[in-house]
Amino acid sequence: MDTPTSTRTIIADFIENIWNKNRFETLDDYLHPEFIDHSLPASFPANQQGLKQWIQATSAAFEHQTGIEEQVTEGDTVMIKFTMQVRQIGVWRGIEPMGAEASVVGYRCFKVSDGKIREHWALLDGNSLENQLRNSTHGCKIQV
Repeated sequence: MDTPTSTRTIIADFIENIWNKNRFETLDDYLHPEFIDHSLPASFPANQQGLKQWIQATSAAFEHQTGIEEQVTEGDTVMIKFTMQVRQIGVWRGIEPMGAEASVVGYRCFKVSDGKIREHWALLDGNSLENQLRNSTHGCKIQV
């Protein structure tokens, strides 16, 4: 049986090892065989492979670090409020990289069973991130 402490640790370790360190060889340690990701873009499969592809795409556009600001665990459900610090290194939403740095807050909900993440939902303010990148003072701005 999963305890709130073990469930809390699973999520914190998942964020650190998968999102922050891209240790994809450990995905099976965190994701249930029936894992479903409800937050991926439609072009990605809603499974472990889709999650890996999404993180790789994010890592191609940004050097990123996710920190958990708040975490609430109730039964098999974990909600986190997180901050993602990024430095743009690749094209994102048509924005060419200029090394701009930004910070965005988001929320993730996880369902855990048998000691692994079974389901995931996320909400991140991509428009805020885009606005920060477009209004960055890094690099040259061309006026038209």
